[in-house]
Amino acid sequence: MLKVDLISYTPEPEKLIACAAKLCYSEVGAEKIKEDLTDEKVSSFVNMLAELGHESPIEHITFTFAIEGVSRALLAQLTRHRIASYSVQSQRYVKTKHFEFVLPPEIDLIDEAREEFLRAMDEDIKHYETLVSILKKKHKEAFLNSGKNEKIAEKMAEKKAIEDARYVLPNACETKLICTFNARSLLNFFFHRCCNRAQWEIRNLAKEMLREVCKVAPNVLKKAGPACLNGACPEGKMSCGEQLKVREDFSKIKGEL
Repeated sequence: MLKVDLISYTPEPEKLIACAAKLCYSEVGAEKIKEDLTDEKVSSFVNMLAELGHESPIEHITFTFAIEGVSRALLAQLTRHRIASYSVQSQRYVKTKHFEFVLPPEIDLIDEAREEFLRAMDEDIKHYETLVSILKKKHKEAFLNSGKNEKIAEKMAEKKAIEDARYVLPNACETKLICTFNARSLLNFFFHRCCNRAQWEIRNLAKEMLREVCKVAPNVLKKAGPACLNGACPEGKMSCGEQLKVREDFSKIKGEL
């Protein structure tokens, strides 16, 4: 099951943005600017920046998320957003034991499809375990022959075995990660991945990430979301045709309704 936690973020994010933006046009330094910034001034100024689309100051703030219950298929999409930092649970160093997996909703709706999918997952884990066993036996023998003691040979053999056995693991395999975005990169992520045309899993992730950051920097994320929140849908004939519903849904996500 998808789980998203905002585990760290820049302290007083909106105040820092206001300070950075004002510094560009101020004769005084950052400390003096910060002293004069009330909560009301910060909110007003950050809202103005959002309306103007002036995004460079928001690069100064970052958000770090702990994410669980997502597939390796999603990971491939997520890491295309390159202006971010990722730390992902390794299939090379972490042995998979009866791995968790993500079941696509459309497959879950059809009994026959769900049974076929679950059978495939069961077969994959069996193939994985068999390959680990075969490779581990060979590698352990080689390590023992090279002079390693039993305990070390056992550990080294398993590590080397799972490096290759992991190749049979499916895209559905669940993973965990921590990722950090600056706010400007995060806006770009929301623009592309909150759209109804985005793949369902990464769209769900994007919505939960947006829900979390709106709790701590609502003015920065005022316009965050797919393109149709702030104008016409750019997808043309490929549009989902649900602009009004999308706007209502995102107003709820942001706590506006």
